[in-house]
Amino acid sequence: MPDEDRAPLLDVRGLTVEYLSARGAVRACDDVSFTVRRGEILGVAGESGSGKSTLITALTRLERPPAVTTAGRILFRPRNAADPLDLIGLTERELRKLRWRDLAIVLQSAMNALNPVMRLGAQFADVLREHDRTLGKRDARSRTEELLALVGLTAEQAGRYPHELSGGTRQRATIALALACGADLVVMDEPTTAVDVVMQRQILANILRLRERLGFAVVFVTHDLSLLVELADRIAIMYAGRIVEIGTAFDLYHQPQHPYTEGLRASFPPLREPVRRLSGIPGSPPDLRDPPSGCAFHPRCPHRFAPCDTTVPVLRDVDGLGGGQRVACLLHTGPLAESHGRSPRARKETDDVVGH
Repeated sequence: MPDEDRAPLLDVRGLTVEYLSARGAVRACDDVSFTVRRGEILGVAGESGSGKSTLITALTRLERPPAVTTAGRILFRPRNAADPLDLIGLTERELRKLRWRDLAIVLQSAMNALNPVMRLGAQFADVLREHDRTLGKRDARSRTEELLALVGLTAEQAGRYPHELSGGTRQRATIALALACGADLVVMDEPTTAVDVVMQRQILANILRLRERLGFAVVFVTHDLSLLVELADRIAIMYAGRIVEIGTAFDLYHQPQHPYTEGLRASFPPLREPVRRLSGIPGSPPDLRDPPSGCAFHPRCPHRFAPCDTTVPVLRDVDGLGGGQRVACLLHTGPLAESHGRSPRARKETDDVVGH
């Protein structure tokens, strides 16, 4: 495999985003690092207030004051770039050329994402001709119809205004619009939140089918961990602005290592397993204006012990597990994990004793 194929499409390193206020800076993304490979779907899950939306606005460079990116790098390597681009260092003019052509976004509310006074087809033509000045009206119309057909919409719907379309149709249209210029990476902010379960399944099936056909990568943000298990290749769990666990969708669902991941998993009904009793996570996410010391999750954690309220855990590989699973939890990393029976090796030894 050529080196350019092995290199990640997106490489986020130590990204920190703060909201400036009269009471001081509120850190909504805190030293976030991860990669996205070409053609991969990375899911990002967490409760409201965990920093998910701040993360994706920073990735697409759409943050606005009082939000400020104070540290980190966002290295992006589209197909037409010889070297990775650091999105943080690009000017607004450079970003305008990059958006839609290489990097696109699907926002949570399709009604707000679409211009209410422009017909759907005109909005597609506006994007297409912005990135290809040689494209005529007829070619733009033909390309629009092709894009709508990709998501199961008709040419007739291109002549309608957004308010004349159903919520699911608008959401599918915004996905088609994000693919208009052949982007390498599409960032999706809870695109199925406002639609019913049947339409949600159709949209997810469309995303998987289009990814397979067109080869783009996806960063898919949601609060619904069970949905990501069906969709994503890997999942990153965010809490209080930090990634607390990341790994394959299979590993995070079947052997979650962080207590917060365990709590999220228990909060949603299983899609393909017997019915089980659901249990929520006690308490509420912390106020980031005054976050708790040590591990931010320790006030809600059923497994907390003495060091948790003073020591900030670092995201590390999980000892004894493959697949690149990483967790930021004192119960699973370092010598403390062995003494509390929470590491994979310690749990196996405990299971062997119980089994005998």
